[in-house]
Amino acid sequence: MQRILALALILCAAFAQAQRNPGVTAEDYLAFEFVSDPQISPDGQWVAYTVATIDQKANRRMSRIWIASIDGTHPTVPFTGDTTSSTSPRWSPDGRFLAFLSARDGGRPQIWLLSRNGGEARRVSNLESGASSFEWSPDGTRFVCLTRTGPPPSKTSDVRHYTHIYYKFNDTGYFDEKRSHIAIVDVRTGASKQITDGDNWNDLDPHWSPDSTRIAFVSNRTGKEFDLDRNSDVWTIPAAGGTLTKISDHIGPDTSPRWSPDGTRIAFLGAEDEDAPPMIYVAPATGGKSAAINNNFDQTAADLMWAEQGRALYLNSGVKGETHLYRMDANSGALSAVTTGPRAVRSASVHEGSHKIAYLSNDFAHLDDLYVREASGLERQLTHLNASLWEQRQFAQVERVNYTASDGWPIDGFIVKPINFDPNKKYPLIVSIHGGPAGQYGVDWFHEFQVYAGRGWGVFFCNPRGSTGYGRKFQRGVVNEWGGKAYTDIMTGLEEALKRNPWIDRGRLGVTGGSYGGYMTNWITTQTDIFRAAVTLRSISNFISDDGTRDGAYGHEKDFGGDIFQNYDAYWKYSPLHYANKVKTPTLVLHSDNDYRVPIEQGEQWFRALQHFGVVSELVMFPRENHNLTRTGEPKHLVESINWQCYWFDRFLNGNSSAKRPNE
Repeated sequence: MQRILALALILCAAFAQAQRNPGVTAEDYLAFEFVSDPQISPDGQWVAYTVATIDQKANRRMSRIWIASIDGTHPTVPFTGDTTSSTSPRWSPDGRFLAFLSARDGGRPQIWLLSRNGGEARRVSNLESGASSFEWSPDGTRFVCLTRTGPPPSKTSDVRHYTHIYYKFNDTGYFDEKRSHIAIVDVRTGASKQITDGDNWNDLDPHWSPDSTRIAFVSNRTGKEFDLDRNSDVWTIPAAGGTLTKISDHIGPDTSPRWSPDGTRIAFLGAEDEDAPPMIYVAPATGGKSAAINNNFDQTAADLMWAEQGRALYLNSGVKGETHLYRMDANSGALSAVTTGPRAVRSASVHEGSHKIAYLSNDFAHLDDLYVREASGLERQLTHLNASLWEQRQFAQVERVNYTASDGWPIDGFIVKPINFDPNKKYPLIVSIHGGPAGQYGVDWFHEFQVYAGRGWGVFFCNPRGSTGYGRKFQRGVVNEWGGKAYTDIMTGLEEALKRNPWIDRGRLGVTGGSYGGYMTNWITTQTDIFRAAVTLRSISNFISDDGTRDGAYGHEKDFGGDIFQNYDAYWKYSPLHYANKVKTPTLVLHSDNDYRVPIEQGEQWFRALQHFGVVSELVMFPRENHNLTRTGEPKHLVESINWQCYWFDRFLNGNSSAKRPNE
């Protein structure tokens, strides 16, 4: 009895300490450890993976490769040093070496090789533009990789000159004359041979055949890639170079080629257009007619891989706010979940001999950690990254708030209570809207939500029609009305959350979102004045100007029944700028200088319209950043972005007239 009482006292003390801990802060990002890219060794005993940390002084991310034992009997150890980033660990087929990418000599990323037993790394590739997306040949003698080739910059002019409509991309900026092509690199000598070429296309995602004789890859060989043609196909080519064989046989983007273990078939993802969920196809490796494995498949799919000696394909898919690893029978197409639970599982590595699977998993209160699943289904956690920081923080939890839309569609909503929640108190609530619209919110980690909860604000978010994870019909439910039923879905969910949660203060509501979520934030403030504050990030305000300036020009044809020249009135009808005179909500506009997905002029137009109509508003521009600021931006900017959001909500939801701007 005394031992039970002692244990109870310890648990109570631990709970009390947790209650005293502060919530997550924006600055905690600088201490986070981010795990990625697990790879099981050929003998099934080890997992190599990458851990990225923040170098605050240099304001950049630094990645190291680590190794963990599958059975957990050995401590995790760093495999590469901490002075230069190393990524993409890949085991040699015999398990004696790890190859990886690094720019440790100060140049472009190249392929390096290091013995499993340690020692000095040896640079293998010497490609002028560096290497990416590399893979060992099954016989262990060569690498296949991507490298960029083309003419050097002009020595007489620094102007940019284009003859095609597609000349910039958000992630990479304005295009130069170089293109991505496939090279074969000898492991022993480093000698390389480029086996594909062409000025009007890029070659991507190369993979060896099991017998080390051919390469499967993805390329749009219509010659119209830079005219915004999306008809990429799967091809194969001899490893020595030569004639291409076309594998995919239908219109639309085909991606992710994966050889069957016996080399007779190639599986790939194919869709009728870039907005449609993909189907999983299998075609003869020699070319011929492909066939969908499951014609009723209606989920997202990524990270496709063969397993079980060719009897199954594994894939990653997000469904109803969760992301899991799924198994599809290669013959019948029967689909079943390999992992389950309220979390997000991704980046799986399968060991064929033992049927062990390594993967990353996170949930609403935990960043990713590395796990291994035994053939029996037993799951074991191999890393405990961020554990010391987590002991010093208090975390909010998420609850589902499922409800029915005004026209009967079922919608998944989620609510987060503030930390140190007291049911007898009233709290502000922030409504957050995800990007896309083809995306989803759910039960995975989201830093901003923890920061909001730590500041004493509740959070409501949902997956309105247009979201992925609920099938194609639901995903395309925004066609011809971006601000229509998605708006009513969100507002119906908010009202349901208010009805079920009397702790929410209706008079202190905020709204925010990025990209499509920023568009919906703008739209919502033109339709209602229920919100006391709005923060709009990288948002669309005017479809007319956006469509001609974004990286994918005229990219909304399927949403509005044609381009802006064919259906101008619809584009203007659903542009928030059209209704800017109706906005009353104080609005903070955050945008990035180098955003080519939603150009910064969109944020500027919205801010100036709000100023024109006397709405309390501020504009913040982030230099050097693109559309991915809140995911991959400079660490200091990413933190500052969250703090700007908090400043605005503190000022207007808490009524703090002394709230300080992050740059003050």
